[in-house]
Amino acid sequence: MGRYTGPKTKVARRYGVPLFGPSKSLERKNYPPGMHGPKGSRRKQSDYAVALGEKQKLRYQYGLLEKQFRRTFQTALRRRGVTGETLLQLLETRLDNVVFRLGLANTRSGARQLVSHGHVQVNGRGVNIASYTCKAGDTIMIKDKPKSRQLALRNLELTQIAPVPDWLIADRDAMSGKVSRIPVRDEMQPMVNEQLIVELYSR
Repeated sequence: MGRYTGPKTKVARRYGVPLFGPSKSLERKNYPPGMHGPKGSRRKQSDYAVALGEKQKLRYQYGLLEKQFRRTFQTALRRRGVTGETLLQLLETRLDNVVFRLGLANTRSGARQLVSHGHVQVNGRGVNIASYTCKAGDTIMIKDKPKSRQLALRNLELTQIAPVPDWLIADRDAMSGKVSRIPVRDEMQPMVNEQLIVELYSR
């Protein structure tokens, strides 16, 4: 199965959180999609269903396929520290997410496209792998090519008011940024209970 390309608002409404960014539709219809509208009743979910929902939310938020997400979880499991927080850090320091957080793209899918089409450099070298893990001290910048700069400039105009996280240093004029350190949990503001995801994969 390929990457999800269906209606994003529908997914956001299903889970009740803006997984793909602020949505006026989600504000207007703050109930799950379906023919019964806001009056539709829902059965009580099992613990497994709740945990599965948390995993799906995180997967949709970062735009990963199941296989990619499981691989990221296995990497988090092998590392020292709290597995749930490490998982969030691995997702947050993906190159496509860092490009998005720096405001060089207005969506994560847009950032992924920017990376995969070869418009981004890390420490002066071209990197076209969206899942590349950025480290503290890495410098991310848009290639010095007219097309690359034009795309980034358009995105920067769209993300002017978007705040840049404290763990990143952005230089909008140079169309670049730096990972000053690895973020801690509170700075990532997860929309999920990551401990339930750890328990889900530990069953």
